[in-house]
Amino acid sequence: SAESVTCHRDRMEVEFSGELGNYSWHVCVVDVSGEEMVSCNYTVDYERLLLSVLFVNCTSLEHDQHLLRLRLMANDTMGEEKNVTYSTHCNTVHADEIITPFFAGVTNCTKDFMAVRSPALQVPATPMAWTLSIDDGTRIHQMSLGQAMQQGYNFIDDSHNLVLQVAFTATGVVSYEHNDEALYTVALKLTYGPPEQRLTVESRMLCAPGPAICNATHMTVAIPAFPGTLMTVGVENKTIPMDRLQENGIALDTKSGVKLHISRGVLQSRLRGESCSGLQSYVSSLKLSFHFHGETVAMVMHPECPCDQHAPIAAVCTQDGYMDFEILADSTTPPIDLDALRLRDPACQPAFKSSLNDRVWFHVPLNGCGTRYWFDGEKIVYENEVRALWTDFPLHRISRDSELRLTVLCAFSNGDASLSIRVDNLPPLASSMNQGPLSLVLLSYPEGSYRHPYREDQYPIVRYLRQPIFLEVQVLNRNDPNLHLVLDDCWATASQDPSSLPQWNIVVDGCEYKLDSYRTVFHPVGHGVSYANYRQRLEVKTFAFVSGDKALPGLVYFHCSVLICDRFQPDSPLCMTRCPRPSRSKRESGVPGVNSAVASLWGPVLLVPERWSATQGSTPLSKEVWAGITMTAAAILSLVATMLLFLALLKCLKRRASMVNMVC
Repeated sequence: SAESVTCHRDRMEVEFSGELGNYSWHVCVVDVSGEEMVSCNYTVDYERLLLSVLFVNCTSLEHDQHLLRLRLMANDTMGEEKNVTYSTHCNTVHADEIITPFFAGVTNCTKDFMAVRSPALQVPATPMAWTLSIDDGTRIHQMSLGQAMQQGYNFIDDSHNLVLQVAFTATGVVSYEHNDEALYTVALKLTYGPPEQRLTVESRMLCAPGPAICNATHMTVAIPAFPGTLMTVGVENKTIPMDRLQENGIALDTKSGVKLHISRGVLQSRLRGESCSGLQSYVSSLKLSFHFHGETVAMVMHPECPCDQHAPIAAVCTQDGYMDFEILADSTTPPIDLDALRLRDPACQPAFKSSLNDRVWFHVPLNGCGTRYWFDGEKIVYENEVRALWTDFPLHRISRDSELRLTVLCAFSNGDASLSIRVDNLPPLASSMNQGPLSLVLLSYPEGSYRHPYREDQYPIVRYLRQPIFLEVQVLNRNDPNLHLVLDDCWATASQDPSSLPQWNIVVDGCEYKLDSYRTVFHPVGHGVSYANYRQRLEVKTFAFVSGDKALPGLVYFHCSVLICDRFQPDSPLCMTRCPRPSRSKRESGVPGVNSAVASLWGPVLLVPERWSATQGSTPLSKEVWAGITMTAAAILSLVATMLLFLALLKCLKRRASMVNMVC
């Protein structure tokens, strides 16, 4: 007999029992007298045991039902023939009875599975009658609810919603992977009931389970490349426009997939308990929406940093008005007596002390416990101190306990939070430094507003002579307000190698190049930009390398070297930009202790002679023009090589002639 019947608007599908797989069988559609209906158009899939029948010419309409009569003939292995005739039906469906399918909401992405919730739908009394269809892009998998639960799908009724959980290894799940990054997606449809009362739930799920990568200043969430475009970012139920991510403490990198560098000031912190030594930073809700396969697909992630088992002092400033920090007993040598630690207001005690008495955690309000504050320009700075000093101990002639004085500073500016820790009077304390990678980038912008830089796929950029080029140097993965970026040198080359020749200087020792008749213009970074101390902006008038008295079209590459300076060491001559510079340059001064790095533009700038602008305008160069540039460059290189060979031969002949004269 038929195991299940699926009704559609114009046809019905009959799935036969799996027992038929043991038989040689045939099925046909018959009328009420048992005769085969030769005008009936139907198909049989013998592998899937599935019969598809149109209502027209195959069924009779009786009592608002499409009645189908079948004759099934089967032969078993013994040659015995079985002949069965039976009927099944579908109710007629009127246009106003079609029920719009439900679309499940945002994917909840966890490290173990992905899940969607359909609040408008409850699991019916007979949940096993559900049918699940999964489209993996190459084929459609259809299965009953029981089969689906054996292949990585789980259905939960929480009395208010239908929750569907999908394992990353479930049937039909498609994965995109790169190195340690992974993204999983599945498109599914869940149906239940006859056509006139059919319930349908559709969902396209998306999940990147992580884990997040964290350093001293940022959390990085990485998603491998896949055919989706990031549309919106939401943090803690707050949607952030794409053009305002940086001023909200998020740097976006889309060169290979999607990477979000989230500032520590945006993160929350928590103490996980005995298993986690140190504060754990996390984002309770990170919502990413993508345009994927013609629809908007969203997922909510819950990224968290791993516990740092070795940091003697873990601290963070929170957006809800607290400074959280943890101190380990072995922060000093010998270990500090944690019971002796006092805040500026000694009535405020640690929020937590471990059972092993090896660490304490302070949760200090910015408006209490002796916290002080002051204004520094557009920033407001909060400061408190925790200490364990001999002067605070009971009077004794000697002491074998360590001393500790810890100053914690929280600075807030435009909703951003940064934190620094200063430890004073600690001769016994072993120094500890937590460094993250220094990421430097040189960007080019189409206009002086510096709003949207050119993408990597937009290079080479076409410029005509004396047109401005707007450049910006940025430092990523840093939010320490005590550090700032200083330009050293900027220059242009004819190849990607920053050390190749010829070169043309744009900035020398942080100042404009005096030998250039079109001086470099330095633009200030406005206060509306986050971490303005980590940016430098400049404007260069387009030029061309020349051969003789002619300007040649060609690709030019820009590079800048920068210095990372500490504002608490202002006496370093490398970090103090005074123009014009004295005769002795930075590179000659050899002052140690300042971090330096070199950044190059993502791609070249195509410089074309001035006369081209009248005919080319702003139109992208055609293939013929590119071919002309290539042939011209090749001809010039060939001519230069021939001249060098001729000069070398002439020099050799002169040397031989000189040797002959000496012998005579």
